[in-house]
Amino acid sequence: MAEPTARTRLAAVIGSPVRHSRSPALANAAFRAAGADWTMVALEVAEGQGAAAVDAARTLGLGGLMVTMPHKAAVIPALDRLTPGAAALGAVNSISRRGDELVGDNTDGAGLVAALAAAGVAVAGRRCAVLGAGGAARSITWALGAASAASVAVLNRTPERAEGAAALAGEVGRVGAADDVAEAEIVVNATSLGMGMAPDDPAALPLDPTLLRPGQVVVDAVYQPLETALLRAAARAGARPLDGLGMLVHQAAITIEAWIGRPPDVGAMIEAARA
Repeated sequence: MAEPTARTRLAAVIGSPVRHSRSPALANAAFRAAGADWTMVALEVAEGQGAAAVDAARTLGLGGLMVTMPHKAAVIPALDRLTPGAAALGAVNSISRRGDELVGDNTDGAGLVAALAAAGVAVAGRRCAVLGAGGAARSITWALGAASAASVAVLNRTPERAEGAAALAGEVGRVGAADDVAEAEIVVNATSLGMGMAPDDPAALPLDPTLLRPGQVVVDAVYQPLETALLRAAARAGARPLDGLGMLVHQAAITIEAWIGRPPDVGAMIEAARA
C-alpha cells in the first residue's frame, strides 16, 4: 500500500475490543487491489461513546466507518438515515457518506446471501433454518426473507427471542424445531458456539449432527477455526459445508463498494483474511 498523503481518505472500524479486528486487513487489501487512495484503521471506542465517535467522524471527514460491538445500536441517533435493513434490525455495522449525509446499513445478512451466491447457492425458493436469535441471526433471517427464501425457521433456546427474529423474515419466518433442520436445504449456524473450539469437540456442535443429510448446504458464521465441529459433521453427513470466511468478506465488500463506488476484489480480500 502506498504511503498515505494529504489526499488519502481515512476509514475506521470502531468497537471495544477492536484490536483483534480483521476489517483493516480486508479493507486495505481491497483498496490496494482497486488502486483506491484510501486507508483503514481500527479505533478503540469505549462503550457509550458510539454516537460521539460518529460525530467525530463527521467533523473529521472520515470516508466511512465499520461498526462492531458494543456500538451497533448506539450509533443510530448520530446518523442522518438508515437503510431498510438497518431500520428493521435496529442495528448498524456500516456507515457510508451520501453527499452530506451519513447513512447506516447492516450488511451481515446480505454478506451471507452474497457468500452463498458466490458459492453457486441461490436462496430464492429454498427452505432455510437459522440457529440463534442474536444480532447476526436477526440480520441473516431478515436477509434470507428479503432474498425470497421459501421458509426461514429460527431455532433458539428462548422461544420469545426466536419469535422476534423469525418475524424479520416476514410471512416466510417462523419459530423452528429439530425437524426444520432435517428438512432445510440451507442450514446456518448464527450462534458463537464452536468459536475457538476444536472441531473434534462434541461440545462445539450447535445441533444434533444426525439431523444433517446429503444435499444440504451448511454454513457456519464462525470463522475461527475455519473448520468447525458443525462443518466437519456436515461433511461426514454428505452435506456441503461453507465456512464463515465468505460471510465475513462479503459483508465487508458491500461496505467497501459503497465507499469507493465500485465492487472490490473479493479474491484479494479472502487472501488477506486467510493470511
